[in-house]
Amino acid sequence: PALSPTMETGTLSKWLVKVGDTVKSGDVLAEIETDKATMEVESIDEGVVLELLTAEGTEGVPVGQVIMRLGGEGEGASPAPASAEQAPPKSAAPTPGPSLTEAAEKEQEAPPAPLASSREGPGVGASVASPSADRIAASPLARRLAQAQGIDLSTIKGSGPNGRIVKADLDGAVAGRGAQATKSAQVQSPAPTVQGGEQKGASAPPSMPVKTAAAPSYPPPPGVPAEAIKLSSMRKTIARRLTESKQTVPHFYLTVDVRLDALLKLRGDLNKSLEATGIKLSVNDLLIKALGVALVQVSDANVQFAGDTLYRFGRADVSVAVAIPGGLITPVIVDAANKRPSVIAAEMKDLAARAKDGKLKPEEYQGGTASLSNLGMFGIKQFDAVINPPQGLILAVGAGEPRPYVVDGALAIATVISATGSFDHRAIDGAVGAQFMSAFKGLVEAPMGMLA
Repeated sequence: PALSPTMETGTLSKWLVKVGDTVKSGDVLAEIETDKATMEVESIDEGVVLELLTAEGTEGVPVGQVIMRLGGEGEGASPAPASAEQAPPKSAAPTPGPSLTEAAEKEQEAPPAPLASSREGPGVGASVASPSADRIAASPLARRLAQAQGIDLSTIKGSGPNGRIVKADLDGAVAGRGAQATKSAQVQSPAPTVQGGEQKGASAPPSMPVKTAAAPSYPPPPGVPAEAIKLSSMRKTIARRLTESKQTVPHFYLTVDVRLDALLKLRGDLNKSLEATGIKLSVNDLLIKALGVALVQVSDANVQFAGDTLYRFGRADVSVAVAIPGGLITPVIVDAANKRPSVIAAEMKDLAARAKDGKLKPEEYQGGTASLSNLGMFGIKQFDAVINPPQGLILAVGAGEPRPYVVDGALAIATVISATGSFDHRAIDGAVGAQFMSAFKGLVEAPMGMLA
């Protein structure tokens, strides 16, 4: 099954059942690793495990491929007769057919249904339905798509089990963003990004596809001890997406120095008032708030480029970079501009903890209209971050440190950070980027303005 709207392949990390086991609806069958997290797959039907078709540790398993067979009462753990719906041999390249689509459709669209008593299900817990004289046999998803497009199902020849009509039989059917199990053939959603770049709720028409050259692979220098480390799915996605960003998105950068003293004083006052709640604000929590408010104030910077369309968002959802073992992920603070700092702090603490444990839900790291990356805790003074497509900007924040600074017309020592915005020049002009950076600087230096 698809474990996120943009998942295309996964790694079958571990089987939690074995051949001969009896399972019921809701039992966990396996752990599958996507490019962002390891997630559990539950059965949607009851039955006996007849065969495990994919070995533990197999990488690049396509969404919709049959990975196990589940049988009804009285069936033994023996291979099913060869048929067009049976999974391809392990030696063959995986080619999802009607039964694969059927399995994904059942898992995403239909409530659990019992298996036929003497027939084998076509996929993961999917059941075989016998067509009746007064009802056309079709999957729930096929019915919904046919109704939306005005297609008469009686004119369609089904290729699923027992002649059942499945999505693949509806030529010209287009899956929207809400179709979690199948990838559309006509409308391509933005590719998944470890850094939360996919925009939820905006079905943006894609830009013209750009083919990026494969990175050259060089052997290590002769005689130098080296360990070959196999890339995880997350690491591969990071490499692909950031290469794509730098090759296809025209970046430009703007840096401002921001006095932090007023924000530090406000943080201290707020933390004193929050002692009884156990919530403690960090500087980063207040910077998330400032970024959200700045995006609302300068709405022309809260945008996304989409080919011949530009999307301007009416809400600021801030993706926040969090380092996790083996990579990076950006959980999203939704509507950051309108949330109290204490709420942002509580959400960020929870999201960061679950991100490091690989337990974030897809909807918690997908989306975001802009990103924040803060390396100040490592003593980094200033850096330029790479934009997370399809977002239009990312704000990189360095460490706060005492620096000479003009305060009220006189030279003094102040706590200052350097903040650098990376902007997509296709969507954001230089003057708009400058207005946004000025708004962010003003909110941090006079922070009561973002609480008003």
